[in-house]
Amino acid sequence: MSSCKSVYEPREDSTMLETWVKKHTFGKVLDMGTGSGIQAIAAAHKQNVSFVLAADAQKGVIGYCKKNIKNRKIKFVQSDLFKNIKGKFDTIVFNPPYLPQELKLKDLTIEGGKRGYEVIERFLDDVNNFLNPNGVILMVFSSLTKKEKVEESVKNNLLEFEELEKQHVFFEDIYVYLLRKREFLRRLENRGIVNVKYLAKGHRGLLFTGLYKSKKIAIKTKNPQSTAVGRIENEAKWLERLNKLGIGPKLLIQDKGYLAYEYIDGDFIIDYLKKSNNSKIKKTIKNIFNQLFNLDKLKIDKEEMHHPLKHIIISKNKPYLIDFERVRHSQNPKNVTQFCQFLMSWHLINILDKKNIKIDKSRLMMLAKIYKNSPTQSNFKKIAGII
Repeated sequence: MSSCKSVYEPREDSTMLETWVKKHTFGKVLDMGTGSGIQAIAAAHKQNVSFVLAADAQKGVIGYCKKNIKNRKIKFVQSDLFKNIKGKFDTIVFNPPYLPQELKLKDLTIEGGKRGYEVIERFLDDVNNFLNPNGVILMVFSSLTKKEKVEESVKNNLLEFEELEKQHVFFEDIYVYLLRKREFLRRLENRGIVNVKYLAKGHRGLLFTGLYKSKKIAIKTKNPQSTAVGRIENEAKWLERLNKLGIGPKLLIQDKGYLAYEYIDGDFIIDYLKKSNNSKIKKTIKNIFNQLFNLDKLKIDKEEMHHPLKHIIISKNKPYLIDFERVRHSQNPKNVTQFCQFLMSWHLINILDKKNIKIDKSRLMMLAKIYKNSPTQSNFKKIAGII
């Protein structure tokens, strides 16, 4: 090979990956981080490969490959990961830089970020937008990258993995993984939902974001670790009903095992209270009380309103109740009284006091007890009027 300081010379990881490239690549192939071009060449030699796009972030690498590799199937492009990539591929090959910067090697071709896995995370966060539904990803990485972090990122991006090979080389283990889109992700994409990203994990559900008809949405599915049954279906049922009352984010899709609703871009209630002013806070709290009173009148118990830290999001000064997994009919719903408990907590009293909003805890407690025994409009107005 001609001398070129910017080109990653093939090492053990490259030759390991090359073995599996010869077995698994097909169709249109993207060779990400092509380096010496070893993977692009291996793929191009296969009869079932129609085209190979070899990409690398370094201009010198692309210049070297264009000069030294002549194959009608292969085209080269300079691109920092997917920045200059267009279209979808059947196979994506990735030999990333994966060594932690703490090793102080100062080599872009092998350093994958401060902890070693950052470049891989960036790749996995975008790869689904460039992979065909039944496509595969071939990726190599090291135990120095923190295998558990790589697998966490794989799962968060709704991919499944198979370990094809593991070799111990000097001070590290090198792995070759084959990745595919999970069936759940393929179902979402089939419904027109794209750019699916992991957002959060709850006790009973997993939350993702995505784009649907060019608008950002939230997608909830069951947490595999949860033993709860029927929570997603319950939430979809209640959200559909409550939307008619102007409660909750708008339900968009209800399908087997998941639901999707409009994404509410805002602040959880504590953050909102800390950053907002007196008049906006008072208006928002009254709005929340009105929604909860409507639920009480309909004998619907949302639950968890005594600690609604992640159950209320305020967007543009409009409060939205979220998370309806545990909603149920009840002869004695506690929505209003539970929220009173929340407002009477010392933490809330201190936050509101800084906004010059004084809560008479004794009086609110008395009014809540009266309302509990007689949940009338008149008794509710007395509670709402204390703010």
